[in-house]
Amino acid sequence: MAKKIFIAATGQNCGKTTMSISLMHLARKKYQRVGFIKPFGPKTVMHDDFLVDMDALLMAKAFGLEEDIALMSPVSLHRDFTKDYLMGRLDDLSLANCIKDAVRELEEKYDFLVIEGAGHGGVGAVIGLSNAKVAKLIDAPVLIVTESGIGKVIDSVHLNLALYEREGADVRGIIANKLIPSKKEITKSFLQRSLEPIGLKVIDGFNYSPTLANPTLAHISKLFNLPLQGDLNEKSRIIHNIQLGAASSQKVIDGLMDSTLLILTSSRDELIVTLSSLYHIPAYRDKIAGLVVAGHVAVSEISQQILHDSNIPYIRVEETTAKVFTTLMEDVAKITYEDQEKLNWITANAEVMDFEAIDALL
Repeated sequence: MAKKIFIAATGQNCGKTTMSISLMHLARKKYQRVGFIKPFGPKTVMHDDFLVDMDALLMAKAFGLEEDIALMSPVSLHRDFTKDYLMGRLDDLSLANCIKDAVRELEEKYDFLVIEGAGHGGVGAVIGLSNAKVAKLIDAPVLIVTESGIGKVIDSVHLNLALYEREGADVRGIIANKLIPSKKEITKSFLQRSLEPIGLKVIDGFNYSPTLANPTLAHISKLFNLPLQGDLNEKSRIIHNIQLGAASSQKVIDGLMDSTLLILTSSRDELIVTLSSLYHIPAYRDKIAGLVVAGHVAVSEISQQILHDSNIPYIRVEETTAKVFTTLMEDVAKITYEDQEKLNWITANAEVMDFEAIDALL
């Protein structure tokens, strides 16, 4: 029977998927067979005629587990899933059985099983399957991933802990993630002082990293549901800066920072031509990740030809630059199986986590 661990969180965007990838990578160094499951998934995609959770698909592709994809995502929440449940078309008993059966089958196949929750402890309660309830249902020890901080983190842990305790789930520790390097030691010290007396082990996650936080060109393409054009080999390139090309061409060029996604209006022919030309120069290629050409006005024929011939990655969006900029600023980039640069970074830096300490908690 497999050892198993339920990766929970105090909320969205704490880094559960990053922690799950790291644990998968580290566990494979100690255990011969390591599996993964996302008991219920609110963000789904179609894969080989299956509706599956995005994180389950990521793990399947990253770790060669595609034959188990149906088991790895036993309950996928389609668009009207919540309404169907509340209307009585689904029941929590059948959903719970789907999860229990999938976990049971994976336990028999693997030596170590990583189970990733969805959001905070209460997510899923609307369908009778909160993270806390699922953790108890499958009898899996829980680690709660938190973001950096002291007071807010401690408050959030206690808020979530109350629900896990009510459901009878076994929370054994927290993973303090996205730590600010200059504040790391003092943050850990206060977290340990507050949480270890109540039986919660405090384990290091990753320091905050722009590499993981920032989007890729492929992500931007999906965000707008529009094709990436130009050099598609650059789709996994990580964007470190987003700038508006509103000033004169010279000021825009002078202000370029590392790996910049530049938003410009479709009527800026001189800027489109200049950026397309500079993209061939290595020093500027490092600065120009790609373009979002916005606006309802068509790009002039000659500028479009130069843009195309340069092979610079770009997305054509028929919205205002202001709306495009707002959309990008409000977006939170999630890791997908296409983000090879991010996946490589996570596995290369996974050793910052003390896997033996985690394994000992199980």
